[in-house]
Amino acid sequence: MTRPAGAKKRVLFVCVGNSCRSQMAEAFARVYGADAIIASSAGVNPAAIIAPLTRKVLSEKNIPIGDQYPKGMEMAQREPFDVVVNMSGMPLAMGAQAVVDWRVEDPIGLDEGMYRQVAAQIEEMVMRLILELRAAAR
Repeated sequence: MTRPAGAKKRVLFVCVGNSCRSQMAEAFARVYGADAIIASSAGVNPAAIIAPLTRKVLSEKNIPIGDQYPKGMEMAQREPFDVVVNMSGMPLAMGAQAVVDWRVEDPIGLDEGMYRQVAAQIEEMVMRLILELRAAAR
């Protein structure tokens, strides 16, 4: 399926549990890049819940996470994606136009300060991705 030039890009953010990093990235992309990105997230080994500190850190930045929940890769593989952002540290077999690896520490089990650092790093990386996708759509 081909989309017209300038159409929103479907982006999948992947981490291990879909409880922290990929949820943060999806939330930032939805808020900052709604004009350029249709964001989703998944985990290679999904957790039971989104980590409470993920919700707290995002709410401090006024980034809604709504009724999001951890999803596995089988859900993600039902849809085509233009870009897959891999933060899992594991190889992914995804049929996307581009797979990019982001090295972001997993904050699970770490303190609130680490969650804030990870959120700030992901926010910056998502903003960079949005700017790249907007430029490419022109």
